[in-house]
Formats: sequence, C-alpha cells, structure tokens
Amino acid sequence: MKPFSFLTNMMAAGLLAGALSSCAPTVTTSYLLEPVSGDVAMIEGRPVTKAEQNGVGVVASFEREDMEFVTFDIEVKNRTDHPIEVNPADFHFVALGASQDTLSDPAKAGFALQREAADPSYETGRVKLKRKQEEKRLKRAKIFNTVLMVAAIASDVSSSSNSRSYREFANNRAAHYLAYQGIAVKRAIDHSTFADRMQRYDYEEYRWRELALKANTLAPGESVRGFVYVPKLASAKYLAMTYSVSEQATVPVLFKQEFVQQKKQRR
Repeated sequence: MKPFSFLTNMMAAGLLAGALSSCAPTVTTSYLLEPVSGDVAMIEGRPVTKAEQNGVGVVASFEREDMEFVTFDIEVKNRTDHPIEVNPADFHFVALGASQDTLSDPAKAGFALQREAADPSYETGRVKLKRKQEEKRLKRAKIFNTVLMVAAIASDVSSSSNSRSYREFANNRAAHYLAYQGIAVKRAIDHSTFADRMQRYDYEEYRWRELALKANTLAPGESVRGFVYVPKLASAKYLAMTYSVSEQATVPVLFKQEFVQQKKQRR
C-alpha cells in the first residue's frame, strides 16, 4: 500500500469511527448511598445521620458523584474540653457485601477492600501535574499534525504533476481532499480535547481549594463542614465509614450503596 493511501485510509477510518461513536447508545450508572446507622433523619429531602463517641460528633450525608469519586457532606463537631485535629485522611471506608461481610481487595490477597478519603493538598498538586502533561500532549499532537500536513502536500504536488486520466485525476483530488479534511478535523479535536480537559482541571482545583474538608484544628465547641471525596468502590453493597481522632475516638457510620442505570442515546 502506498504511504499516502495509508494516510487517507487512516483519516477515513477515524472520521467513520467518530460518526459511529456519536450515535452509539450509552449506559450511565448513578451511585446512590443512604445512611443506615446512627441517628438518621430527613433534612431538606435527603437522609442525614449523626453519630458521636467520646465527645467527637460526625454529621454525614451522601452528596453526589463527582467524576471518579463519591462525595459526602461531612460536619465534624468537637464537644470535648480540648482541641482536636481534623483531617480528611482520617476518614476510612471499607467495602461490605450484601450480608455486610468485608470484601477482599482483588489487588491485595488477604486484605480488606478499603479506601481513605482524598487528601486535598495532594490532589491539588496532582492537578498541576495533569495540566503540564496536557500541555505536552497538545504540543506532540501539533507536531504530528504538521507531519501529516507536510506529507499530504508533498503527495498532492507530486501526484498532480503526473499525467493521468480524468478518473485518476478525480480520485486523486478526492483522496487529498479527504486527507486535508481529516487533518483539519483532527486539529479541531485536539484543541477541543485540550480545552475540555483544562476546564475540568480548573474545576478540580476549585473543588480541592473551596469545597473539600481540609485539615485543621478544632477548639472545644467548634465545628467544621466540607465535602469528603472517596474513590468509588463499585462492588460494595455497603460502605462502612469510620472517622478516627488519634486514640481518642472512632466514630462509625454505615451507608447502603445502590446503583441506577440509565440508557441514553447520543446524537
């Protein structure tokens, strides 16, 4: 196969795949978590629970899905007579089965399947790294697009100078038109992807800076509220959350996890 024929076939396949994927139905799965332990009450249309141990109180409810995380609205109250340290890393989640038995971690034989809440400081640093990686990806895409364009132009000039029948001439023009269009589409997709991802990273930075519960010191009688983000555990029927304050208290809250699937036709 000639190099340029390969180029045009690649562009055509890419455009066809894009068209087919835009029409394919997608199935979305929504996570729903509901507290089933502690003092549960309906507040503003959603179940909220509160639990306390040794003067450390936790008020918790499921907020929403957020990309790769499930989000909990958490308030920590200090009812002791001394300051306590609050840190989202002190929230631990263990995956339980339908019988509330502990699930095993498929990646670590003999260990429970568990996660701890995301650390906002660490995640903020990851956002900066992801921005740099995306800038490098776009730069590589621009170089590749330039190589494709140079190859298309060289083939166009070379083939146009050869004498041929009208059918060959027409086929040649159609093939090069497809190649130029394919390169233009790829450029547009590259820039659109870059813009979408950078916008997502802007949101992630805002999430960790403004919404997430952060490490701080609570004086007696004070409370703090924020979102706690936990990596999804799709296999869990229940999530056993515990909040620990050094050796002073371990506050448990149990959430039941369900899924709602929706089929949506993309156009």
